[in-house]
Amino acid sequence: MKTTLTALAVALALLPAVAQAQDSPLSANVSLTSKYKYRGQDQSNEEKNILPAIQGGFDYAAGGFYIGNWNSSIGFANGTESDIYLGYSGEVEGFSYDVGLLQYMYPGESELNTTELYASVGFGPVTAKYSATVSKKYFGIEAARKTGYLEVTASFDLAEGITLSGTVGTTQFSSSAKSNGAVNYTDYKVAVDFDLGSGFSAGVAYVGANKKGVYGDLNKARLIATLSKSL
Repeated sequence: MKTTLTALAVALALLPAVAQAQDSPLSANVSLTSKYKYRGQDQSNEEKNILPAIQGGFDYAAGGFYIGNWNSSIGFANGTESDIYLGYSGEVEGFSYDVGLLQYMYPGESELNTTELYASVGFGPVTAKYSATVSKKYFGIEAARKTGYLEVTASFDLAEGITLSGTVGTTQFSSSAKSNGAVNYTDYKVAVDFDLGSGFSAGVAYVGANKKGVYGDLNKARLIATLSKSL
């Protein structure tokens, strides 16, 4: 938690400088959310519907290539998640695409570290993305290489500055991970986001997953509110 807060404090301190450089390839973001869920699962105490998390990071993009860092406070692994990613994105004949590598890191709890390759394609309001685990472990689950995650998102503009989106994702564990007790599940998210201007945005989302009989309240549906600032 302390590491995450320190990193985000530095990000906030640098935001004015980034704002002055209008053509700078560097951008930054910071947000406060009422509950951090990832792929439908709580990343903090599952007994609480509200447990705020502070999140944010930096991105550097040039010529389609990008590299970035994202951090969040969490309820385990010494309270910090810190991710690094890099990739390439673009558009061809109306189709958008994005390919890259993502490293999830948990300082002090390296057994949770996970590496994924991802690729996405989008057309109009719909985007499909597939992430494949290339590390031996999937967030601590043993023998999980080749675990896959497929998500499909549809996004629509309801009015100027108001966007409605829906996402369905499914986690498909490798056969070896299943032998270690991992169970496939499906998650979902319905969100409405509001552009407040000057880099501020707010959103409300309903997020959860099935297989509660296996995962318990970790997969419980939550109503989550988020306030963000980006430059």
